[in-house]
Amino acid sequence: MSADNTAAIRKRLSRIEGQVRGVSSMVEEGRYCIDIVTQIQAARAALDKVESLVLADHVETCVQTALASEDLEERRAKVDELIRILPRTKGAA
Repeated sequence: MSADNTAAIRKRLSRIEGQVRGVSSMVEEGRYCIDIVTQIQAARAALDKVESLVLADHVETCVQTALASEDLEERRAKVDELIRILPRTKGAA
């Protein structure tokens, strides 16, 4: 993963960590259920964005390198990897 992407992703993950701690506090304080659910949805959306960024970086680096390679086994492995992971993602880039 590129240094720029790593820094951006770590920053996003720190924000998500704060969001999750906030949700925990809301539960502990007995806050209104819909407010808690709204915050959970926001954290999930933020994680989905991080997932998209990581996957895009993987395709732009690891997969492109493998596809440009003459190593047929490596190319097949990366394609198989994507075939396995893509159905599990939501809205990935």
